[in-house]
Amino acid sequence: MAYDNPDDTLVLETTKGQVVIKLRPDLAPNHVARVKELAREGFYDGVVFHRVIDGFMAQTGDPTGTGAGGSDKPDLRAEFSAEPHKRGTVSAARTANPNSANSQFYICFDRAPWLDRQYSVWGEVIEGMDNVDKIKKGEPVQDPDSITTMRVAADL
Repeated sequence: MAYDNPDDTLVLETTKGQVVIKLRPDLAPNHVARVKELAREGFYDGVVFHRVIDGFMAQTGDPTGTGAGGSDKPDLRAEFSAEPHKRGTVSAARTANPNSANSQFYICFDRAPWLDRQYSVWGEVIEGMDNVDKIKKGEPVQDPDSITTMRVAADL
């Protein structure tokens, strides 16, 4: 598959099928750089979708699968923007501290205006949203789906 900008495109192989994310360095350059760095290290391979709420979002990126973990890299400063949280938006998960995003992220199933300007949007699903819809729901998820591999398209 040819992408407009392979260096700013992520390809996730999940247990439900392929998901392609267009990265948005124009909105959150530091978050995009971190996600690409971690993807290139294989950090996300095998990581589960630990929190999946129907009609809201699917969250992943925690190697412990608990929602409390992250990478060994420093937390990121918030890069909030006016970009709306809508179906397919990919955004950084964090604690109550706005500058606590690390490796976790979520994909919105639907519009979530209460998240706007509160979380750092760094991408959008451009292919495979139907596969995101199939991810097993739960909080926590029993026998969760996972990211098999996550790569920058330029590296494939």
